[in-house]
Amino acid sequence: QAQLVESGGGLVQAGDSLRLSCVASGRSFSTYAMGWFRQAPGKERDFVASITRNTLSAYYSDSVKGRFTISRDNAKNTVYLQMNSLKPEDTAIYYCAAGSGGYPANYYNRQYKYDYWGQGTQVTVSS
Repeated sequence: QAQLVESGGGLVQAGDSLRLSCVASGRSFSTYAMGWFRQAPGKERDFVASITRNTLSAYYSDSVKGRFTISRDNAKNTVYLQMNSLKPEDTAIYYCAAGSGGYPANYYNRQYKYDYWGQGTQVTVSS
């Protein structure tokens, strides 16, 4: 079983950068693919990015491709989301999630493919 804790959110201006972190407890972090989702007020939770357990591949939603980068450090049980050129429409609560299996990163683009979730961290981008 894994517990996930996100951090790094905050209030920034359009064009700024933020790096989110998600630390996982337990000794099996490297066996999970990891993903980031976000949920804006009044909207559904949407996929942002995913990364395979061995870091060989990553996958992004079209809305963040080229601006966000997902990475992980298995030695630190941590997955990151580097967010550059932030826009007001990026405002949301950001959640990290862990999914089992060794599928390609694009497999992990739906919430039901994940087993564990963090509590979320708020990102607010002002115009």
